[in-house]
Amino acid sequence: MKLRREIPIGDDTIILESGHMATQADGSCTVRLGDTMVLVTATMAKGKPQPRGFLPLTVDYREYSSAGGRIPGGFFKREGRPSEKEIITARLIDRPLRPLFPEGYISETQIIGFVLSADGENDSDILAINGASTALVLSAIPFYKPVGAVRVGLIEDEIVFNPTNSQRDVADLDLVVVGTEEAVVMVEAAANEVSEELVLEAIFQAHEQIRNIIRAQQEMFLETSLEKPHWQVPERYPQELYDTVSNAIREPLNTALFAKGKFDRKDRVSAVVDGYLETLPADDEDTRAKVKMIVSTLEEELLRATILENGRRFDDRKLDEIRDIRIETGLLPRTHGSALFT
Repeated sequence: MKLRREIPIGDDTIILESGHMATQADGSCTVRLGDTMVLVTATMAKGKPQPRGFLPLTVDYREYSSAGGRIPGGFFKREGRPSEKEIITARLIDRPLRPLFPEGYISETQIIGFVLSADGENDSDILAINGASTALVLSAIPFYKPVGAVRVGLIEDEIVFNPTNSQRDVADLDLVVVGTEEAVVMVEAAANEVSEELVLEAIFQAHEQIRNIIRAQQEMFLETSLEKPHWQVPERYPQELYDTVSNAIREPLNTALFAKGKFDRKDRVSAVVDGYLETLPADDEDTRAKVKMIVSTLEEELLRATILENGRRFDDRKLDEIRDIRIETGLLPRTHGSALFT
């Protein structure tokens, strides 16, 4: 099913399309501004994920020379490693999306953005963020909070949405704003001396445009027959297991955590944990993995308690104390300046 939305943003129009390219991905979207086009796909690993304490989200973004009508010169005609711009843009996509996945979601997820066409004036990074959100919304991946992204320029005290590269060269403010329907979730800026009032006004106006982008994504989703899975936060471990482990190791773990010296502390904590794991069947990998998660939770609880109750950390430092730092300079004979901080 082909979907299309045209979104007026200032004097320009962003076009979202889905169902035409990369139809075998869980979700895909092409985004166009001027003659710059970006294809973004979102895929999720099938099957039961392995227990892990983080979201395995991978974001890849590439700008191939062919998008600008060129072939790489020199001896090697193939594309090389990602450029600094590509790496930074991938992080720009990752940063606002990662916190919006539901708690407990640990399936491997991949977002890939390809610049299909580049006109040299309209940057593709904003398009990639909007495309990534749309691809996730139009997929069976449990992602429920779409985002929108807008670049704001300030040229001769006038706010310009999604300025061209030529306009950005003379702008006093180059601001990237990403947000949900309710709030701004990320701001990145480069600027000359600009008043706080102008920056705030730029953010507020950008958020109004962001709402239009999100509305278009929601309308596209409603046109599909897709049913998003109802996500329930999975139980990391049974409460009974937590109580059993806590009763067994809370006190010795607390003592070990207050050992002087990082390595001594680490060895003592490992001894406490390994001692408890020895009481479990060696082939019960599931329970052993859950015990390690419980230990991590207990460490957080104990650290929080000692900070709130005593105003100190595990190494007995106060909250406003830093570690002793030793500095040596001029260590290397030939290097132009050298220093060692330990």
